[in-house]
Amino acid sequence: MTQEVLIQQSLLKKIILFTKFRLSLLVVLSAMSGYLFAGGSDYIQLLFLMLGGSLVTAASNGANQIWEKDIDKLMARTSNRPLPQGQMSLRSAYSIVIATLVIGTGLLYLINLKCALLGLAAFISYVFMYTPMKSKSPWAVFVGAFPGAIPPFLGAIAATNTFGFLPGVLFFVQFTWQFPHFWAIAWVTHEDYKKAGYHLLPSESGKSKQSAFQILLYSLALIPFSLIPWILDWTGNTTFVIAAILGTLFFIYAYKLFLSQEDADARKLMFASFVYLPIIQFTYVLDKAEHIKILSHGFI
Repeated sequence: MTQEVLIQQSLLKKIILFTKFRLSLLVVLSAMSGYLFAGGSDYIQLLFLMLGGSLVTAASNGANQIWEKDIDKLMARTSNRPLPQGQMSLRSAYSIVIATLVIGTGLLYLINLKCALLGLAAFISYVFMYTPMKSKSPWAVFVGAFPGAIPPFLGAIAATNTFGFLPGVLFFVQFTWQFPHFWAIAWVTHEDYKKAGYHLLPSESGKSKQSAFQILLYSLALIPFSLIPWILDWTGNTTFVIAAILGTLFFIYAYKLFLSQEDADARKLMFASFVYLPIIQFTYVLDKAEHIKILSHGFI
């Protein structure tokens, strides 16, 4: 392998680390599920949605790292990033953010104007509202839940070109999921966060029964909220069964954390949240298609 190839691989690795590109997968899956659930079927639109969503997410993550470059030096989980390590210049960082934001927004605009505006809104709220608020208030989690819940909403609007009730329901389900998901992460990384002056758990007492109780409440709320597509008769009984089972299992993980207040249980809940979301969202997609097929044949 030549030195030039090695340099290129090293540069690509730095860019992936800087933009947290691998974490864009969950964003892409959520957006895709929203698009398909809303009836989208244009593969070119879907490609623009996936690429555009990934690039805008990459821009958001990169801008976040520029903002927090000095803070990242203080935490073990972020100290190996390119900016704190001095492996990337600020000029390069800004260039990557601008390029990915412009190209990503442009791809979303090719779908429709609403998608482009939503992508920009997600970027602005994440970078200029959530990021600076992290060091000031645990309410940052609430603020960050808005851009965090945009992907399925964006996907549905890519298919419908309208801010309707269906995109809103998908947004609401992911918005609710954000709280136990992020608080589980905040619990696991609490000590590291404290080094940077972040306090993102819901209670001032930190890793406590009070924080665990709020995680438990949102996990419980996720069960009925995730059943809304079934209640509205958009999906069939498969959604009811899978959403009920997944929601109950997710709640059990949260309940174990409430009982133990141990990092190990918070970590299990964190990983459970990563598994929960794509399964429930694609259950909606597949079950809706089957439900429509059954209704069209008159088998109710």
